[in-house]
Amino acid sequence: MANVEAGSDEQIIIRDLVESFGLQVASCSRPGTICAVASMEYIYRKYGYAVLERTLSLDIGTWEGVPQSLSANMIKGISRLIITYGDDLKDAVFKEKLGIISVKEIIRSAKERKGGSLSYAEAMLVFYNKKSRPGLEWAKLYAKKTPTRRLMIPESSDENEAAENGAQSPDERSSTGQIDLFHLSNAGTE
Repeated sequence: MANVEAGSDEQIIIRDLVESFGLQVASCSRPGTICAVASMEYIYRKYGYAVLERTLSLDIGTWEGVPQSLSANMIKGISRLIITYGDDLKDAVFKEKLGIISVKEIIRSAKERKGGSLSYAEAMLVFYNKKSRPGLEWAKLYAKKTPTRRLMIPESSDENEAAENGAQSPDERSSTGQIDLFHLSNAGTE
């Protein structure tokens, strides 16, 4: 809340998004609140606004704002499913199949697996795939690399024009992109 009062754009966006679902950001879990602020910030920074919005929409739409459903691991688990499966994960099917499962059952199933957001994603995938042929592929959930916000944004026409005019392709730029990411240059390493 201090960051919101200080005018931090990121926290204001997250707060406004949470309030658009009829909830409030709070420091402790109680009905009508969400306190997994760090998880929401992580999802927003890494994957963007659209993924965070879809995550909260699925969570709140499925379990109607039950406080246990708004935990950090549950939110990160849902976002992991969204990132992994994209449009293959159907929102209506998710809400239908998981809405009949209690949050406590998902938590129990996740804790039996190991805990953490991956275990929550696994538990939800079990229920999502139940009686579905073919279901979502399990192997995708364990892939090492997940797309980041940068990879999820479609290329602009300017980038396409630059590629046609002989500019480097994303594959050719990848090694220099990592150097740029860490603000290193050849001049700085000498």
